[in-house]
Amino acid sequence: MTYLVLTTVIRRTLRVPTSTGAAGDGRAEARRLDAALLQVGFKASKDLLGHVSGLAQPAAYTRTIVDAVRGLVGDDVQHNPYFKDFPHGVPDTVEFWADCLRDALSKNVPRDRVLHDGSLNLLLLPNYGVRLHTYEELLAAHDDLIPSIKDRVTVLHLGGTLEEEIRRLYLELSASPAPLGEADLEILVELAEQTSELPDVIPIRENRAVINAARLARGAEPLVDTVTDVLRLACQASGGDVTLQQSTRFRSFRRPERRVLLAALDHVVADNPGKLGDVPQRAEAWKRLGERLHPHEFGQWPHAQDVFAVARGEKTARSFAGRVEIALQDNDVRQAVDLLRQAPGVLLRQVDRLLRHSGNDASYVVEAVREAAPVASGRVLCSLLEHLLNRRNPDAARVFANRGHRAWITEDARPPLAREVVDALVAVLEDELVRRLPAVSEVVVDPEVLDVVVPLSGNASEDGFGVLPRGSKLWLEGDLLRFFTYWRQNKHYADHDLSAVLLDPGLVFRGQVSWTNYTEDGAYYSGDLTEAPEGATEFIDVPRHAVTAKYVVPQVHVYSGEGFNEVAESMFGFMARDLDQKGKPFEPATVRARCEMRGYGKVALPVIFERVDEGEGWVATWLHLYLRGMNWGNTVHGTRDIARQVVSGVLRRKYFTVGRLAELIRRKTTSDGPRLHIALTRPENGDVATVDQLANLLEPQGTSLLA
Repeated sequence: MTYLVLTTVIRRTLRVPTSTGAAGDGRAEARRLDAALLQVGFKASKDLLGHVSGLAQPAAYTRTIVDAVRGLVGDDVQHNPYFKDFPHGVPDTVEFWADCLRDALSKNVPRDRVLHDGSLNLLLLPNYGVRLHTYEELLAAHDDLIPSIKDRVTVLHLGGTLEEEIRRLYLELSASPAPLGEADLEILVELAEQTSELPDVIPIRENRAVINAARLARGAEPLVDTVTDVLRLACQASGGDVTLQQSTRFRSFRRPERRVLLAALDHVVADNPGKLGDVPQRAEAWKRLGERLHPHEFGQWPHAQDVFAVARGEKTARSFAGRVEIALQDNDVRQAVDLLRQAPGVLLRQVDRLLRHSGNDASYVVEAVREAAPVASGRVLCSLLEHLLNRRNPDAARVFANRGHRAWITEDARPPLAREVVDALVAVLEDELVRRLPAVSEVVVDPEVLDVVVPLSGNASEDGFGVLPRGSKLWLEGDLLRFFTYWRQNKHYADHDLSAVLLDPGLVFRGQVSWTNYTEDGAYYSGDLTEAPEGATEFIDVPRHAVTAKYVVPQVHVYSGEGFNEVAESMFGFMARDLDQKGKPFEPATVRARCEMRGYGKVALPVIFERVDEGEGWVATWLHLYLRGMNWGNTVHGTRDIARQVVSGVLRRKYFTVGRLAELIRRKTTSDGPRLHIALTRPENGDVATVDQLANLLEPQGTSLLA
C-alpha cells in the first residue's frame, strides 16, 4: 500500500516524500539515483539528493522513485514495434504485403485460412501483425541515445513526510476550484477514506460527494445543501457515477445509512421547499434510490418523503429551469433574467441564449451579468469570457465534448452577437477578474506557457505527463517528431491502429500514413500489430525537413476488440529529438508528453502538430477528443474528413490562455506587491505559480499562492 501511495504522490505532485529510514551514508546510492533519473529525463533537486545521501539503506526508496517517474513517461512497459530496425528498414507497403503472402505460400498455408469471402485477409497471414523478434533483439539492433541539450529535464523536489504529502494532496484536490479529471477523482476517493479532515471550502459538487461518501462510511453527517448533493452521495457510495452522467445501480444501504441520507434530504427541503424543483430533472434516479431507502418507513422525515413523491409524479414541483424555459418561450427575457438572478452561475451560462432572445433588452442582460459576476466562480467567469470572444463571428465548426471526451461537430448556425454588447460584457467580466486577482509588482511568464489554456476543468484533459488542457499549444524543438500509441488487451482481443492525416495550410487533405500506407510525404510508420496480450506499440516518425504538410493529425483507431476504456492499458505520447541522436524507438528522456487514453469512442484525436516555418520545430495543440466511430473496422479513410473539421474548429477558436490572464494581472500591478512567476513546472530554485495552480488565482483565496 505504501509503495502505491508513494508512487501516486510522486507522479501527481513531482514531490518525493521523505524516507523514515535510518541515518547513514547513502552518497553512492544518491549518485546512482541521479544517473538513473537522467536516463528518463528527470533530475533530483539538491535537497532530494541530500536527503538520500543521509540514509543508511536507501536502495528500496530510490527504486520506488525511479519506478514512479518511469511510469509517468510510459517507460514502465516494453515498446517493441513490428519492424526491429525502425525507424530504418521500413519497406514499401505493397512489397511488405507481398512478402507476407510469399511466406504464407512457402509454408503451404491452406487457402481457406488466408481468404475471406474470396479476398485475401492480411490479418490471417502468419507473419502479419505479429512481431518476429524479441525485445532484447530490438535493443541489440539500436545504438545508445546520444544526449542533447534539447532533451527534456524535469526536476523532482523533496517534499514533507508521506503523511504530510498525503494531507497536502487531499486538501489540494478536495478544495480544487475546477472539476477534477477522472484520475484525480479516483485519487481523491482513496485519500478521503484515510482522513476525516475537511478543507475550508469544497466548491465542486463531485468532490463534496466523494468526501460525503467517506463521511457516510464513518457514520458522520454529510455536508449537503441541495437534494442533488444527496443523490450524488448515494451514487458515490454505490460505486456509481458521481457526475450523474451515467446511470447508477444503487446498492442496498444499511438502516443507519438510510437514516443519515433521509435526514439530510429532510433538512434540505425543510429549509427551502423550492429545492424540490430539482427533483424532476432526475426523477428516474430518485425513484430507483427510493426503492433502496424505503422512505415510507421513516415518518419523522416528511420532507424527505416529498422528494420521492415528486419523483413519482404524485406531487408537483415546477423546476427552476422549467420556469425560466416558459419565460423564454414567451419571449419575456426580463422575466427569465429576474428568475436567473437567484442562481448567478446559471445566469452566466445562459447569457448567449438570453441575448439571442433579448431584442431591445440586451442592456438588461448586461446589468444582470454585472450583478452576478462578483458572486460567481472564477471558472464560470473565464468560460463565459472565452465564449464571448468567439461570438463576434460564426465559428468554423462547433465542437462539443462531454465528460468522457466524446466529441460531436455541427455547423454554427447561430447569428453573431452584436459587437457592442459583446464588448460591454467582456469589460464587465474582465473588470471583475481584475478585482479579485492578486496585486503584484511584476508578472513574469515563461514563453512556453503563454499559449497554454488556463485549466478550468480536469475534464478538458487526460491523466499523464506533460498533458495540457484542450486548445493549449506546446512548442517542440528537434528535427524529428515521433508519436506513439501503446495498448495492452485485458480479457479479449484488441487491435488498435495508429495513423496520421496530413493537411496543407488550408486544411486540405494531402495524404495519410497508416497500416495501409507505410510512408507518405517523408513520414513513415513502424508497422501494424494486431494483438496485444503482453502490450503493443506503434510509432509514426515525421522528420521536419522531409515533409511538406503543414499539419499532422494523429489518430488512434480501435479496429476491433476492446476499446480504449476496456483494455488493461492505453496511452498516447510524443517525442522530439535530433536526427543524429540515434537511440531506441522509445527513449524516455525525449518524451515531451504522455497521456492515458480512456475516452468513450472508437477513434481518438489526442493532438494536432503544426510545422512551424520560422525557427526549428513544431507546435502541438492538444485536442483530447474521441469520435464515436464504428463498432468494427475503423480506419483513417473513414475519419479523415471529420478529423479535418475538428482541427478547423479547435485551431480557429480563441481560448482563455495564460497570456490573456497575465494581461489582466498586469492591470493590477503595484510597487509594493510580490513578484509573480508563472511556469509549467517548478524549477530547481525559485518559487513559481505553476499552470495547474492558476485557477486558484481566480478565486478569493488565490492570493495565498503569492505568500
